[in-house]
Amino acid sequence: MAKTAYKRATRVADQIRIEVADIIMRKTKDPRVASVTVTDVKITNDLRLARVFVTTMLDAAHEREALIGLDKAKGFIRSELGHRLNLRYTPEIVFQKDVSGPRGDRLLSILDHLDEERRKESKPDETAAQANE
Repeated sequence: MAKTAYKRATRVADQIRIEVADIIMRKTKDPRVASVTVTDVKITNDLRLARVFVTTMLDAAHEREALIGLDKAKGFIRSELGHRLNLRYTPEIVFQKDVSGPRGDRLLSILDHLDEERRKESKPDETAAQANE
């Protein structure tokens, strides 16, 4: 059995996701970022730039305020991250809104709608077949 090879960047990105979520939850005092959830981190192979994807359950105006609050706190978050991770260089952090959640919800609703249509089309055939017997 061969071991699955994981790139170092993938392991570091996962650790950054955990640490940034903890820093936001426990260390930041800005009330704008209280409802932020870290969903994913993409990091360059040289570990210099980390894109942190976040989402909130708030409306668009509060979401913008949360992203502004994160942008203001990014220096503090980066310094805390530098203390927690044993890396030569602490990556630069860029916060981005995660759009995969609403996109996934939309895809699920489309699939549900198609499934309902398929069931409606198959039901008349089944009742006609039973009537012929």
